[in-house]
Amino acid sequence: MLSCNDLVVAHGDIVALQGVTLQVEAGETVALIGANGAGKTTLLHAISGLNRVSSGDIRFEKRSIAGWPTDARVSAGIAQAPEGRRIFPGLSVEENLTLATVSWRRWRQSIAADLDRVFGLFPRLKERRRQLGWSLSGGEQQMLAIGRALMARPKLLLLDEPSLGLAPRLAEEVYEQVRCIGETGLTILVVEQNTVLALSVADRAYVLETGRIVLEGPADELKHNARVREAYLGR
Repeated sequence: MLSCNDLVVAHGDIVALQGVTLQVEAGETVALIGANGAGKTTLLHAISGLNRVSSGDIRFEKRSIAGWPTDARVSAGIAQAPEGRRIFPGLSVEENLTLATVSWRRWRQSIAADLDRVFGLFPRLKERRRQLGWSLSGGEQQMLAIGRALMARPKLLLLDEPSLGLAPRLAEEVYEQVRCIGETGLTILVVEQNTVLALSVADRAYVLETGRIVLEGPADELKHNARVREAYLGR
């Protein structure tokens, strides 16, 4: 479904991604793990069209999208729940969710089934559907950010640090829903510093260090890799 081929992204004179190559097959959940500053968010932004690609290519369903604007990528089926949630605090839960349907509502399709799906995954959002975004807890805001991305009807869901800033219990709750989403067959690429959580839901994983992929393989194998255990999981 997605392939990044020898991708280079620079911020001015700083090269953030240095020849990154990875693939995500349809129906997979793939984790991208690494320390803060490794380039994980930069890669997601390149896939979404928020970062300009210096060289290399990004292909989605066998089409090169490296030159596409962000809105075209959303219409094609790529949606992202960004780092830090970035919900609209002055809008209600339901209004935040409805905004994400802009790319396909022009066909006058009903959003009722989509709302039911999100509320089924995150019952707390249904209870708070009339509340303003600022009044939600951090965990509820993360649920809303993921739900908003799902409302775009993606083929590929990009999740950027979904556990960031959450208490361990809430982070585990969010990841349990990520697991449920993956079990529906939706393709997911999740970026995460919490390696334990990321590997718990992933089929495969890549390890990014200073802008380069240094390891890849099945998630279960990487859990037992000595380098991964020492650097990210603890001895």
